[in-house]
Amino acid sequence: MIATLLPKSIVSALAALTFCVVAALPAAAAETFPSEQLTIQTAEGKTHPFTVELATTDGQRQQGLMYRKTMAPTNGMLFDFGKDRDVTMWMRNTLIPLDMLFISKEGKIEHIHPNAVPHSEAIISSNGAVRYVLELNGGAAEKLDIKRGDTVLSKQIGNAQ
Repeated sequence: MIATLLPKSIVSALAALTFCVVAALPAAAAETFPSEQLTIQTAEGKTHPFTVELATTDGQRQQGLMYRKTMAPTNGMLFDFGKDRDVTMWMRNTLIPLDMLFISKEGKIEHIHPNAVPHSEAIISSNGAVRYVLELNGGAAEKLDIKRGDTVLSKQIGNAQ
């Protein structure tokens, strides 16, 4: 038996390492995300179409865009929290800068946090109750002139067909 041949400290270390690896397996399991088309309509009447992945379960919301090395310019992720609430986000294990658009249950953009820093564990707040968060590539909101008060049209939100 190996345990009798190895010092107790090594056996303990191997047991701890095995536990850590096994405990991490569920967290490492990749979530799958359905997708949809959505449109951001600015106050000036411009429209910007995006293909977004939907994060509607706890597992999907926890994984989000972690570990993604790139994202196409017209892609994003829409987080649905199921009801209005104060939302906090962070960028742990997120490799690309993101704009976070905090959206009301009606689809109105209430707050924009531009260019969230990759890997940052700083808390990013919705600054009030919202139901959705749309993550886009960092700088997209400024580049497309998307502002607070603009509207996100989406089947998931329920204001698009």
